[in-house]
This record gives sequence, C-alpha cells and structure tokens, in this order.
Amino acid sequence: MKTNILTLIGNTPMVQLNKITSGIRGKVFAKLEFYNPTLSTKDRIVLRIIEEAESKQLLKKGGVLVEATSGNTGASVAMLAGVKGYRCILCVKDTIAKEKYNMLRAMGAELVLCPSNVMPDHPDSYYSKAKSIVANTPNAYYVNQNFNKLNMLAHYESTGKEIWNQTNGKVTHLIAAASTGGTITGIGKYLKEKNPEVKVIGVDTVDSILKYYHENRKFDKNKIYKSGIEGVGKNIITGNFDFDIIDEFIYVDKEKSAENVRNLVLTDGIWAGHSSGAALQGLFEIKDRLSEKDLAVVVFSDHGSRYLSKVFSDNGHK
Repeated sequence: MKTNILTLIGNTPMVQLNKITSGIRGKVFAKLEFYNPTLSTKDRIVLRIIEEAESKQLLKKGGVLVEATSGNTGASVAMLAGVKGYRCILCVKDTIAKEKYNMLRAMGAELVLCPSNVMPDHPDSYYSKAKSIVANTPNAYYVNQNFNKLNMLAHYESTGKEIWNQTNGKVTHLIAAASTGGTITGIGKYLKEKNPEVKVIGVDTVDSILKYYHENRKFDKNKIYKSGIEGVGKNIITGNFDFDIIDEFIYVDKEKSAENVRNLVLTDGIWAGHSSGAALQGLFEIKDRLSEKDLAVVVFSDHGSRYLSKVFSDNGHK
C-alpha cells in the first residue's frame, strides 16, 4: 500500500522491443518513463527539486511554484503543487499541444502563454516571463529545470541505477532525447561510472543548438530555429549538460519521429510520445553498428496521449 501518489515516482519498467526493431542485431529495450504518475520522466526531477527546496527552507507554506515548460515538467509541478498545497504558475510556449494545455489547466495550474519564435533573452520568452513572475511574486520559487542541477542528479541517483540493475549491467548503448540535459547526462554519468565503454547517444533536432555545440564547443545563435518536437532540442545551453559524457548527437526530424511512434503502437503495442520516436530514430541511425552482443536502451520519456492532436492525428503531425 502506498501512502500517496508521490511514492509511485520512479522504478519504471523496461520492456524489450521486438517487431519495430526487427533486423537489428543485439537486444533493444525501452525504459518506459510514462509509468510515472503524470506519464513522464519529469516527475523524478520535480520531486527531487521541490523536496530539496523544502529542506533548505527555500519553499515554505503558501509558496508559489513557477516554471518555464513545454508541458511535461509543468504537469509534474502541478501535481506536486496540488499534493503539497502550493500555488502553481507555468509559462508555456504558444505551440504547446492542446492536450497538454487542457491537462495543465485541469490540474490547477495558472498558464502564461509565451511566443515560441523569440530568442531566449527576449522579455516575452517563456524563460524571461518565468523569471519576471518569480521576481514580482512573494514567496515564489523557480523550479528552473534548465539550470537546477538536481535535474541531472535525480536521474543519476535513480534512472541510471535502475537501467544498470534492470539490464544486469549488460547495457552497451543508451539512446535518449536531449533537451535540458538532465536525463541523458544523469543516466549517462551513472552508466559510464559502472562501465566506461557504454555509448551515450543523444538525439537532437536540426532546429536546435545541441549537436553543433557538442561538436564545436561554441554557441551560434544563427543555428537556432523553431524546433518541431516538444521536449527535444534546445535554444540555450543549460546547466545540466556534461557534453563529455555524451559520445555523439544524431539529428532527427519531426516527421520520421512521428512515424516511428505511430508504427510503435501498431507493432509493439507501446503508446509513446513524440520524443520517444526521436529516440527510436537515433537507434535506427546507429543500428548497423550494433552486434549480437550489444544491449541498447532507448528512453521513452512520456506517453502518446499527450500528442493526440499532433502526432496521432492524421493531419496534426504534418
């Protein structure tokens, strides 16, 4: 018996992929992060961040949780706010899927819509709006998933350890979407400490800065465009990336990523989100490198029900 919904965070299952990976040498397993309470991996980091803030008296009774989010972190913040009795204000991009928007409203979050076609330092960006709200709201706490390093630490302490144990230490490749950096860096750090030979592969959209920065170690704002996959890619370099842990980035596009998850639910019965399709595309790009002895783990970060009007609509994903 569990005392409340928060005790269900983490310890998500892993399942072998079969039909969609037909022809790929070695074994491929999916880490099903949508088994967390709000159907995404973000529950792990928000719980870690909020509990730390409470322990340090940075967040007190009657406090206000504020975050800039593409939706999944917002759902986690809204859930924690409801359970713990905090107010929740979320700054979201105007391109957010309507399912996510409606869900966040239903969870009691106050939403501030921000334009998606502005630079990060623009006063109307969702980053700037979140900072402004915190500065002007008494007893407000900025979750700040991008620069709060507890994001990475949460995955280092939990997800990485789970994957190592679930594969009996046989994992050889990790493939995950990269955005804030917390998931791929945290898991990758744990796995490489256990076995330095594990390959950590991030997927990035052609619209974001991550692959270019990884290869050139410099930020070029001219490389940034409007990303087409929620939760994949970035227009800033966050504080949760350790680029030395990531062996390489692979570019993916929204059409192939959408096609992958549409096929996945038909072949293997797994209903995963758009970024999971991006991770699958990363796997497909390296499949010829895998041998019969390899065991690849693909992180499925959230559930497909978040994208009914986009990925799983006949017209929405185009």
